[in-house]
Amino acid sequence: MDYKPIRAIISGGGTGGHIFPAVSIGHKLMELNPETEILFVGAEGKMEMEKVPSEGFRIVGLPIVGMQRKLTFKNIVNDIQVPFKVLGSVRRARKIIKEFKPDVVVGVGGYASAPLLWAATGMKIPAVIQEQNGFAGLTNKLLAKRVQSICVAYEGMERFFPKEKIVMSGNPIRKAVSTPPTAQMKAEAMEFYGLDAAKKHLFVVGGSLGSGTLNRAMQHWIQDGCPRGENLEVIWQCGKYYKKEIDAFMEAHPDVKGIRHYDFIGRMDLAYAAADVVISRSGASTVSELCAMGKATVFVPSPNVAEDHQTHNAMALVRKEAAMLVKDADAVDDLLPTAIDLANTPQRIATLEKNAEAMALRDAAQVIADEVYKLV
Repeated sequence: MDYKPIRAIISGGGTGGHIFPAVSIGHKLMELNPETEILFVGAEGKMEMEKVPSEGFRIVGLPIVGMQRKLTFKNIVNDIQVPFKVLGSVRRARKIIKEFKPDVVVGVGGYASAPLLWAATGMKIPAVIQEQNGFAGLTNKLLAKRVQSICVAYEGMERFFPKEKIVMSGNPIRKAVSTPPTAQMKAEAMEFYGLDAAKKHLFVVGGSLGSGTLNRAMQHWIQDGCPRGENLEVIWQCGKYYKKEIDAFMEAHPDVKGIRHYDFIGRMDLAYAAADVVISRSGASTVSELCAMGKATVFVPSPNVAEDHQTHNAMALVRKEAAMLVKDADAVDDLLPTAIDLANTPQRIATLEKNAEAMALRDAAQVIADEVYKLV
């Protein structure tokens, strides 16, 4: 394929699950031709306005907000403003498109994706969208009829999209977590986190902000005396939001050994490498990373997401015996016992690892970039 220089707008965001694939697509397009020009379009005040520039890309914001489901006065005021902000964002998007003159636009879901792609497709600019989850988001469902190509990460997405437009791409993931860990990497992980290689290891990760449910499950287990934890060490990412609370909790339990808690994990590759079993939420990017790394995982889908899409993500693996699932409502009592049982069953771990790795799609960014070039 001729990777000539192009002008592309990439739009979406709101969460890391949308931002990271967007940035990966941007980097891949620049890798294929460094003379390509890329503009990101996000939502004002959302995390992409900070994260995208830190990756070396230019971004402009739209005054878009999302509908809030919880009934509060503040949310009612917000929801009244939504139609006006959508119209204002579509007008602003048209102006951005006229000024930048893109050859193609890419939507990754999230607030800003809808008005930008709605405006672009109305102006006859070719468009591709990427759906990270196993249950399509509202934005991408609305745009499906207007775009030329739809890149997905899960089978069965013809439930939501026209079959002839679907391309199985997978989710773009970071290079550092794109292949199973080597023995050398595992040894490095033991040294980096100060772990005993003779013991079993759990990695509990609730995302950058942390998960109250996973933290409560850990606290319950610790308060219970860490049953069956004699031969176990834990890396616990509690999240920035919960750091003070967990610091105080651990100080109140000074006799507990073998648990290392952090607000944020910079070296996710080494944390994954160290783990015999991972305990995690099931956001799309995380699921893709765990498949690529070939890790045995117990998923606890977040119930606080649109269309319960994390359960759909996790069940795609559970159905193929590539992961286990504990419901959020059962996690405090059942999560650690389930994970410890798994950690002590090497044959079961081997089955989950093999089946998870078989589901990995490692060249997602390249597949999506090729779809972009086909449209151009």
